[in-house]
Amino acid sequence: MAVLEVLLYPDPRLRRKAKPIEAVTPEIQKIAEDMLETMYQYKGIGLAATQVGLEIRILVIDTRPRDDKDRYEQDGMTELEKQVAQPLVIINPEIVEQKGESTFDEGCLSIPGYFETVKRPEYVEINALNEKGEKINIKTDGLLATCIQHEIDHLDGKLFIDRLSVVRATRLKNKIKKNGYPDPDEEAAEEAEA
Repeated sequence: MAVLEVLLYPDPRLRRKAKPIEAVTPEIQKIAEDMLETMYQYKGIGLAATQVGLEIRILVIDTRPRDDKDRYEQDGMTELEKQVAQPLVIINPEIVEQKGESTFDEGCLSIPGYFETVKRPEYVEINALNEKGEKINIKTDGLLATCIQHEIDHLDGKLFIDRLSVVRATRLKNKIKKNGYPDPDEEAAEEAEA
């Protein structure tokens, strides 16, 4: 497995719309493995192919809470979330139902260090393929539903800042221009000291 480079906003490649995957080949499976490795390396809970410069409709997700020893627990997950085995590799996702409304403070590996409250549907149902090319149907809510919708947005060339009001989006873009992004090497050193 390999850790891939994550593109940072405002890289124009993040705005490209991903194309459907025709067949789940060993190459696609390797991409999925590399994406999972990258997501875990950067301590993310989701990653879309467009974030690593690939214009294909594949995303990976693992929203399970982790303890200090990197074990996964189900505390804090909704009943629907607990029914979905993770990590997930989702290929050619298609939303078939959304309902309700919720808000989460969303972050993004392509906009590291910045978080904003985003409103999205509370429940989502999607049809897709898994890493074996099998059809899957996921019905969920909670953080997992938010993460799925966030990553599908990436595949459509959208970022969470596009879901903010003009004032909030402009404020965030100005902060990024002024302050840039946190240095991952400094963050790693701070974590090691803690």
